Amino acid sequence: MLKQYKLKNYHFQLILSVLTLNIIGIMLIGSARHSVQKMQIMGCILGFIAMIVISLMDYSFILKFCWVYYIGIIGLLGLVLVKGHNSHGSQRWIDFGSFRFQPSELAKIVLILFFAWFFAKYAEKINTIQIIGISMILVGIPLLLIFKQPDTSTSIAIALIFISLLFIAGLSYKIVMTVLGITIPVGLIGFSMILHMAQTSDDYRFGRIMAWLYPKDKRWAEIADQQQNSIMAIGSGQLWGKGLNNSVATSMKNANYIVEPQTDFIFAVAGEELGFIGTTVIICLLLFIAIECILIARKAKDLSGKLICCGMAALVGFQSVFNLFVATGLMPNTGIPLPFVSYGLTSLLSMYMGMGFVLNVGLQPKKY
Repeated sequence: MLKQYKLKNYHFQLILSVLTLNIIGIMLIGSARHSVQKMQIMGCILGFIAMIVISLMDYSFILKFCWVYYIGIIGLLGLVLVKGHNSHGSQRWIDFGSFRFQPSELAKIVLILFFAWFFAKYAEKINTIQIIGISMILVGIPLLLIFKQPDTSTSIAIALIFISLLFIAGLSYKIVMTVLGITIPVGLIGFSMILHMAQTSDDYRFGRIMAWLYPKDKRWAEIADQQQNSIMAIGSGQLWGKGLNNSVATSMKNANYIVEPQTDFIFAVAGEELGFIGTTVIICLLLFIAIECILIARKAKDLSGKLICCGMAALVGFQSVFNLFVATGLMPNTGIPLPFVSYGLTSLLSMYMGMGFVLNVGLQPKKY
């Protein structure tokens, strides 16, 4: 389980970038909602310890118990639907009194580990209907449970991570092109049907799509205001921002015009208070973390290690793009956290755990 590693293979630059990004996030959270800042600091400390411990554990040994993790996360996701805590119309958390646990966040890491093991084990049969079909069923079960919460954004993120892993594992280009040839027109038809249904539906997801497409329409004005205020907040920061914890009367955050400023719209707070320079630093750090994961993947000793790193790169990449696009109005509001920046203990701890596995893969490079 524990092995002798060489210090030169430890990727301290990845640890430094993760900690820097998390510290920026803690400062922004303190400005957005000071009452939860201490909890995020605690999450940072616990996450850092978990990352270091996991980075020293042999991932090959941990992957031997993937079925246990998979069944466990399915059980937790099922428990959420039965006895989960409901908030704002969504049942995504298990309430433990002093804190809430969100299994869907942990599910992202568990599924990356599981499919890293699964695709590596059946690498030679990856293009057979049997393996593709089984993998679709295995990812479909947790996706359905998460979608039922409802948590559409997490479902989409996990689906994209799964597709990325499947492609990296060696899925044939012919199959990829065939699937794209079918799904693109079907997706366009489905999107058109959703827009038609949205006009007569009370579903919040349809409302968010319509608010994004027609922000000036009075029917969707209340929903559209979230993103419009976020865009104005980001723009008002200009080059250097208004400063953290400022008391400027014209601040969108101070006037409570930004909804959930400590979580989904933390980037709006960053834009307003840190300006273009601050937001650029955040984006560069996120990009560096994703690229570093890919670089470590290139030197992984086996396919499972490569898939773990690429899975984490996909998780950081897709989740960052979703959050930034929502905050800047480039896509409908999806309600997904910005990695290492947004408030959320389960999300933060899960991301640290994932980075721990990446670091362990880096400690065991292939021998030339």
